[in-house]
Amino acid sequence: MHYLEREQYTYLAGEINALYHEAAVKMGISDSVQNILYVLCEKGGKCLQSEISKLTGISRQTINSAVRRLEKEDIVYLEQGKGRNTILCLTEKGEQFSLEKIRPLHEIENRIWNEWTPEEQQQYLALTKKYRDGLKKHLETIL
Repeated sequence: MHYLEREQYTYLAGEINALYHEAAVKMGISDSVQNILYVLCEKGGKCLQSEISKLTGISRQTINSAVRRLEKEDIVYLEQGKGRNTILCLTEKGEQFSLEKIRPLHEIENRIWNEWTPEEQQQYLALTKKYRDGLKKHLETIL
């Protein structure tokens, strides 16, 4: 990849992350809370805490801190899973909170997705997977 093309990719990825951050700020929540609630909504209101870490890239420590705050606000509660696994669940209040804070983001993403042709959707998914797989492969050589 030419330096300028690589720079453009980095810039675009950073700009997209900044837009998600701006959305969280507008909703009055932290980035980590936004990501946790996003995953919980995608998973039907329940998800292993460890899976949230894997899906979001947020450290377990940051997730634990956010979960403690969300528990105090009666947004989530914890259930014991198998072994040492902990399941994070939305409360009724959490479901309503997520409708207000996360659903608008889902609606925007769906609107964008539906503006694309099926070919563009498949191309985006294929290239994103190819990039992810290449990154995994090459990171294994240095880590």
